This record gives sequence, C-alpha cells and structure tokens, in this order.
Amino acid sequence: MLCSRSLGGLGAGVAALRSRPAGQVRFGAGIRARRVSTSWSPVGAAFNVRPQGRLLDLFGERQGLFGVPELSAPEGFRVAQEEALRRTELLVERVCSTRPGPETVFIFDELSDTLCRVADLADFVKIAHPELAFREAAGEACRSIGTMVEKLNTNVELYQTLQKLIADKKLVDSLDAETRRVAELFMFDFEISGIHLDEEKRKRAVDLNVKILDLSSQFLMGTNFPIKIEKHLVPEHIHHHFVHDKNHIVVDGLHAEAPDDLVREAAYKIFLYPNAGQLKCLEELLSNRDLLAKLVGYSTFSHRALQGTIAQNPETVMNFLEKLSDKLSERAVRDFEMMQGMKMKLNPQNSELMPWDPPYYSGVIRAERYNIEPSLYCPFFSLGACMEGLNILFNKLLGISLYAEQPAKGEVWSEDVRKLAVVHESEGLLGHIYCDFFQRAEKPHQDCHFTIRGGRLKEDGEYQLPVVVLMLNLPHSSRKSPTLLTPGMMENLFHEMGHAMHSMLGRTRYQHVTGTRCSTDFAEVPSILMEYFSNDYRVVNQFARHYESGQPLPKAMVSRLCESKKACAAADMQLQVFYATLDQIYHGKHPLRKSTTDILKETQEKFYGLPYVPNTAWQLRFSHLVGYGAKYYSYLMSRAVASMVWKECFLQDPFNRAAGERYRREVLAHGGGREPMLLVQEPGQGPYSFREYLSQGDPNLN
Repeated sequence: MLCSRSLGGLGAGVAALRSRPAGQVRFGAGIRARRVSTSWSPVGAAFNVRPQGRLLDLFGERQGLFGVPELSAPEGFRVAQEEALRRTELLVERVCSTRPGPETVFIFDELSDTLCRVADLADFVKIAHPELAFREAAGEACRSIGTMVEKLNTNVELYQTLQKLIADKKLVDSLDAETRRVAELFMFDFEISGIHLDEEKRKRAVDLNVKILDLSSQFLMGTNFPIKIEKHLVPEHIHHHFVHDKNHIVVDGLHAEAPDDLVREAAYKIFLYPNAGQLKCLEELLSNRDLLAKLVGYSTFSHRALQGTIAQNPETVMNFLEKLSDKLSERAVRDFEMMQGMKMKLNPQNSELMPWDPPYYSGVIRAERYNIEPSLYCPFFSLGACMEGLNILFNKLLGISLYAEQPAKGEVWSEDVRKLAVVHESEGLLGHIYCDFFQRAEKPHQDCHFTIRGGRLKEDGEYQLPVVVLMLNLPHSSRKSPTLLTPGMMENLFHEMGHAMHSMLGRTRYQHVTGTRCSTDFAEVPSILMEYFSNDYRVVNQFARHYESGQPLPKAMVSRLCESKKACAAADMQLQVFYATLDQIYHGKHPLRKSTTDILKETQEKFYGLPYVPNTAWQLRFSHLVGYGAKYYSYLMSRAVASMVWKECFLQDPFNRAAGERYRREVLAHGGGREPMLLVQEPGQGPYSFREYLSQGDPNLN
C-alpha cells in the first residue's frame, strides 16, 4: 500500500501526480552526474544477511536521523522546526517584496520545501521510531509546522503576491508550462483553504484545519491499538493463537489467515468491538471536515477533496463505483458460493460464510485448485533474491541499479534498516531509499511509502536528491535461513518499490510536484503496475531461486500462481468497492442520516453481500479514512489505469528498454507537473472514459 498526507497549499505532502510538460527540466538535463561511491555493495547479498552490528561506529561521531545533524536526539526536532519557521518568515518577506515573475514561483516552492523537509520527516518518525521520546517530539513538530502551513494558506498578502502573477496574462504566457502549472496549484491551494473569506472566517478555517490534524493523528493511532480481553472470555483451546498478558489475551489484528474458524471469529469480534473514544473521534473528524468544506464554499468534503483529481467530483466516483459493482456482482456471488462450499466441506457444522472467512477460504481454494501452498514458494523468494530481481528489472528497463550503502551511526532508527543508493548508468546517484522492512514491537503493521525529502532544482543549479522510506513487516532471518517471502509479501515489496521509483525518477524543477506528489487516483498507478511485473514468469524467472540449492522456480509453479489470482478476484474487488463507497458516504452530505455504524451495516449489505456482524465497528479500524479521506476509490481507478499501461507498454516484453524509457519520460519523471488526465490517454487522443476504464479492468477478472 502508498502513505498519503497533505499539509495543504504550501505543505504538498504526498498528494498529486501532475506530469512534466514541454520546457520542464528533463531527467538529468543540465545537472552534473553524481559520482559513484566505492563503498556501495551488491543489493541481493545485503538483504540476505543480518546487519553486522556497527562496531566500528562505537567511537565515531553520532549523526542525526537521515543525516540531519540536529536529529541526533529528540530535542533536535524543536531546533529543526524553529529553524524552518524562522526561514519561513524570511521567505514570506522575500516573495512579498519580489516583482511578479518566475522567481515568485521558485520562492513559493522553496517555502514549501522548507516546511516539508521537517514535516515529512517528522510524519514518519512519529509513527515508526522505536523510542517514545522521538515519536512525541516528531508529533509536536508535525503539529507546529501544520499550524504554520494553515496560517500561510490564509495569508492575504502572500495570496495577493501570487494573484498579481496569475492575473497578468502576458506574464503567465511567458512562463514555461511546469512553472505555470505549479503557480496554478499554489493558487488552487489558497482557494480551497478559504482565502476568499473575511478575516474572522479565515481564522476559523485555520482552527478547523489544525483540529482536523489533531483528530487525524488521534484516529490513526486508535486504528492499530490492540485489545485486551480477560482470558476466561475466550475459549481456552484457542488461547495459544494470541499473545498473553497475565490474565488477558491481547488481540492486535484480525488473524484473517488462521485455519481455525473460531480463531478468526474471535479475533474479528474482539478487534472490531466498538470503542467509544475512537467512535467519538471519527464522528468529530468527519463533522469538522464537513464544516471546513462548507466554510470554504463546497457542499461536501468529498467535493473539496476531489478537486484536481482524475475523477474531479463525487458524482463521477459514485458512477464509477456503481458501474464497477454491477460488472462484478454475478462473479462475486459465484465466488462467495465457492467459498461457502469450501467452508461446508471443511466445517459442515458451521458452514455459513461470514465476513471473517473470505481471506482464508479464498486462499484454500487457490491452494487446492492450483497447488500453490505458500510454503512451497517461500524458499524461492528470499528477500535478497527478490531485491536482486528488482535490481535486474530496473537495470534492464531503465538503466538503474540499486546498491546497499552503510548508514552512519545514528542515521537510522533501527539496526535492521538498510540504506539503498539508486544509481543511473550515466546520470549517477539519483537518490536514497531507506528500507525499514522487518517486524519490531509497536511498529505499525501497514506497508507504506514515505517521502522524507522531495527532489527539486536548487538555486545553485544542483539537484536536491529525493529521500524516501519503504516500510514493510517481514519476518527476520533465522539461523537456518534468510528472510523468506510468501508470494503475497513479494508482490507487496514490488508494489511499494513502485512508489519509491516514482519518487526517485521524478525530476521536476519544483519540490511541490515531485514524484508521488500527484493526484491520489494516479499515485497508485506506478505501484500497481509493479504488481504486474511481479506476476510475470519472464520477470520472476530472473531471480526466483531456492535459497539452498539455487534451483530456479519451475515455470509451471509460476503459471499456477498467476492463474490462481483469478480465483475469487471478483469478491476481493467487491470488498474494495464497499470500502470506497463507505468512504464516499462518510464524506458526503452532513449531518449523516444515520450513525457511522448503521451506515456501515447498510452499505456492507448493499455493496458486499456478506452480513454485518452485530457489535462490531470495522470503520474504527479504517485507517485510510485519514490519508485517503474521500479518495479510497483511487486504488480501483489506479488499477484500471495500470492495466492499460501494462497492456500497451509491457505485456509483449516486460524488459523493453524503449517502453521503459517512454514510461519514465512520459509518466514517472513528471511528478505532479501536468494535469493527471493527460497521463491516462492515448497519444493524440482524448482521455479514456470511465466506461473504457471498466472495459480495461483487471486481467484477473477477465
């Protein structure tokens, strides 16, 4: 899965794909190649061994997180945020005293970069750092920078400076296309933040935005919070499936893959039991989002959130979801019937299909029908082999290699974190990826991509290299074997690396539109496209080797694995339609006509088909309501677009260098510098209609 956050106008966060129009600095053009370091090592071997404790660093100077000197201790976040706020004041003064022109846009972007470089880094640290003091300090920095961003988004003098530029048609026409696009985006952010309101209402908009930031953080923390329940309330014979805490059982997830029906049922009912505080937090979050939307002139939060996306408005989204649901319905019913038949076969005493059943029984069906028991595949998918597979793919498609680089003391937050240098064969170093891949206590269970620093062309002509983090939850290696991935884990790794390469290859002039800072319903396209590569035998054959014998994964096994993905695919996608529809309703017309739980029940029965379970509230674990509020449909739409790209560019040859360069040049390099609709059309033709999206669909459904 992509990790989306937006600070509003000047804090671009990870929010919109807008591609590079003519005139933009091309990838590497006018930028000196970065030299290649002799300290880099092959990527495959680096991931198949445990890091050798950094003994040589014991007496070395401690650096800060990500090489930022101030962040060698939690207190450094205050220093970093104060410096960012001080520099922000100077930049505001500078832009307001500058004659309107291209420099206006450059200073706006520098302002955005100054704030994002602290906020983006802190956004990651506040949820991922193992030390509470670092998490709390990062959280305070996020709130401080977020508050400043909202104030700037309603700063009239700043707005008027940009307006003078936008209003001068002759001046605007003289700008290159990317600069014009970025200026328009900054103006758009002012407008949706309520710049047109009187002073009192602008202050109200700032207060609402800050409150929404706080509620979002609170809700997000609650979505992962484990539940403790007294042991005597859980059947004794399933206690060993859960973590024990003295007299309590700790349930920290849905245990969706557990073979025991009772374990899945217990986990579902306990983990999803309504929490009054979390329920109140969600209600306040939705209510305040609606108040903000109406205050700045939108009928619903969804209308505000969808401005500038491919879909444009909630009516189009609902039309898309309803048509997709109609297309899926018959096949989804057949999938549920197959699952129920399998449940009846294995558990005839309790054969009704329930919401906790599909992940397990769809897996049983795939394993039985196609003989794809994950344990048969894991030995061929060592983490090192998979990373080498990515390296081979990127090298053949794009001329890019991944190298392991030794982090300095204090640069990473856990000794398990690996640092990758991304290097082009002629352009040199392109950026860095920090790989936080392994399980640890209190680490969020979600697979995510985080932008730490966006790329941009600096005033001195140097290119500010992008830095990102990929966060997964893989098992550690053992004494007997390296980390072994299931096919699903391997696909997730490819997915997240798609986000990372989007960030690495974005060579926009402006940080505000770099890499994954693009419309949410396009941001998932590069990552979903990588899933197609991960399921193609020609790609898998390059790296899947048994970690002991070196034997390649037989072609028949790969074929069965790919074919198995079609089993129950309609039911899986129908579940996503349900989630996306629920998201639209929650962010639609307010006040809501029913409670969020009643809406969940009604929507589940209409758009999914399996019964709602009394005394559960799945929406309270729906973490995507924060980063993807009103935009959860993006996964479905991006899948349709990714399917089109795969068929057009890579189906015939997944290693086609010309197609890879075209994809880089026309999509990845652009970041958010062009209208997203321009990226989903045939050359010389108009944009695809949603009917065409549906006809393209997902190959697993065809």
